[in-house]
Parts: sequence; C-alpha cells; structure tokens
Amino acid sequence: MASSARRRHAGCAGEWAAVSGAGAWRVEAAGKHQLMRRTGLPARDLRALDPALSYPSSIMGRDRAVVVNLERVRAVITAAEVLVPAPRDPAVAPLVRELRARLAASPAPPQVSFTSEDGAAEDGGELPPRRGGGGGGDGNGKDGQALGSDKVLPFEFRALEVCLEFACKSLEQETCTLEKEAYPALDELSSNVSTLNLERVRQIKSRLVVISGRVQKVRDELEHLLDDDIDMAAMHLSEKLAYQAADSQSSRFAADNEPSEFDEERDGEVEEEGGSSEGGGYGNGTSAAAGFTPKIDELEILLESYFVQTDGTLNKLNTLREYVDDTEDYINIMLDEKQNQLLQMGIMLSTGTLVVSAAIAVTGVFGMNITIPLYDKGVGAFWQVTGGIVGATAAIYLVALLCYRRSGILQ
Repeated sequence: MASSARRRHAGCAGEWAAVSGAGAWRVEAAGKHQLMRRTGLPARDLRALDPALSYPSSIMGRDRAVVVNLERVRAVITAAEVLVPAPRDPAVAPLVRELRARLAASPAPPQVSFTSEDGAAEDGGELPPRRGGGGGGDGNGKDGQALGSDKVLPFEFRALEVCLEFACKSLEQETCTLEKEAYPALDELSSNVSTLNLERVRQIKSRLVVISGRVQKVRDELEHLLDDDIDMAAMHLSEKLAYQAADSQSSRFAADNEPSEFDEERDGEVEEEGGSSEGGGYGNGTSAAAGFTPKIDELEILLESYFVQTDGTLNKLNTLREYVDDTEDYINIMLDEKQNQLLQMGIMLSTGTLVVSAAIAVTGVFGMNITIPLYDKGVGAFWQVTGGIVGATAAIYLVALLCYRRSGILQ
C-alpha cells in the first residue's frame, strides 16, 4: 500500500529521470503538455506510462519516440535520451541505475546511414560494416555492440535493450523465487496432506497464475513486434532523423537551382509512387518520409534474443504448472483411496448392524409372553439357544463379507 501511494504521488508530481547517451542524468518535473511537445507523443501514449494506472504490456514506435511499457519498465526512448517516470520509486530506481551504467559504458555510435529506395547510401559518409547474411549473429549484443559484428547499435536500440533485459530479468527472478518455494511445498503436500500444506499450495498456485499471465503478455508483445516489419521500422529513430535531415537538405538544394525538364519528370514519378503507397505508413501514427526503408535485421535479432529468454521463462512456469497439476492429481487419487476405504468400512458396519438386528429380532421373538415347551428345559437350554443365535449371526456376517469380496465390492 505504501509503495502504491508513493507511485501515485510520484506520478502526480510529474517527475521524470532523463538519461542521455553519455550516461548523464537528471530528475525533471515535466507536465503532460511539455512531454508531448518534447517527444511528439499523443496523450493516450503518456497515459500508458502513468504508474497509477494499469495498462497491458506494449512497445510502441512513434515518429520521434518509442514508448516502452513492460511490467515494471516504463520509459520513453528518443534518439538522444531516455525518460523514465517516477524515478524515486524503489521499484524504478534500479532501472535508472542500469540505464546510466550501460549507456555510459557504451561507445558512441558512428554516423548514421540510411538506404534509399535504390539502395544507395545517402548520408555523405561511409557505411558502417553490416552483418553477413540475413540470419547471422549469435545472440544479444552487450553494451551497445551490434549483434554478430563490431557495429555499434543506435542509441534507441541500446536503451531498448536495457529495458528489455531489465523486464526479462525481473520476471525470471520472480519465477526462480517461486520455483524455490513451490517444489518443496508440493513435495511436502504429497507426503502429508494437511490444511496448512493445502493453503501454502493454494497461494503458490495463485502466484503462478499471475506471473504466467504477466510473462505471457510480454512474450505476446515481442512476438507481435517480430511479426510486424512496419512496427520495427518505425523504431529506427536515428536513421529516421538522418533521412529527414538529408531530405530537407536535398530540398533546399533543389530550391536553389532551377529545375530542369528531367527533374520535373522525375518529381512527377516520385509523386505518383508516393500516392500509390499512401496509407502504408507505419501503422503507429508516425509521419516518416516516404521511401524510408531501414534495415531491421539488428532490431529483429535483438527482439528475438529476448523473445527466446521470455519463452524460456514461460516454459519454466508451464513445467511448474504441470508439476502442480500432477500433485493435485496425486492428492485426488489419495483422497479417492481414503474415500473408498471409508465406503468399505461403512459397508462392513452396515452389514454387521443388519445381522445383529436380525439376532435381536430373534431374541425378541423368544421373549414374547407365550408358553412353549422350550421354556420347561431349564437353564441349559437358555445357553444353547443363546450360543446358537450368536453363532448363526457370526456365520451370516462372514458369508456376507465373502460374497462382497467375490463380487468386488470389498478389496
């Protein structure tokens, strides 16, 4: 409750931690409209970052920023800085420290290049070395190094990597903690079915359902991004800015020179191509220039590495869920066995009661106030009759049990 109150207070105060590419950071008090002008985000995207509200996990690429909302990780990533809300919250402070350490240790990225529709480099500089092949690379880059090569990732990808790693590690730690508590409790319940052990397992199962749902949401969001090349292209903020800058420079150069007849024809063709591709966009409200086609290989491999990690965490939870289900089945089998034993005992007691009731009925017949020759034979006849009734009762009871056993009612 106290932590929730601190988060609500921090969200109302509008405090944000701004971490730059060099690892420098500061805490700022920024309002909603100021953030909208600073990042170009609409108000609904900023509401998804409010710590007092609960929104589903999502990673959204916009024109000038990437909005990250994964469990405890809430951040706005631009091409030059990372904005984290409520930095004084104890749950958020480790993320800010991780961003400072990782971004400060990362080398500065080289000059950003982009590729036009004809595949030519248009940044005026050398193209940095790229990976060989479309599926190369051997896992997650570290401290801003590119996946499978010595190319440095752009700032937004390095910041996104820190956010993804923090979210995946927190979920994995919660999973490991739950495993350490769950397996001994389930084994104890298997050996001793008691109210205390049942309550412990019930709480563990509730936590398992909650954590599984959270991990599943993160996994689904990463899978959605991997399946949508347009969303991944929208997250290339540095290349998008470089493309827009180069496009504006070429526009100014064209304005200073009188266009020739060939230029007019080429402009007409470009307008026709832009009109035919209208509506393609980026699917996330971005306004990138037409013809911007970034290479999404590095981002795709980055997302795939954390998708695999999240999928592994989900597999651990599924294994634990299966173990819980197996334990429940075992407990149900044990309870069914106990119930069968109680039913058999009830059958035996009911049969004994029936036989004894029959003996009592015979005794009642002999106790009637009528005269029969048997009464004149003295005390010896009394014991003979009594012994005969008891023996007949026991014999009938044993015969009944034998019949039950042969028919399978009793084991």
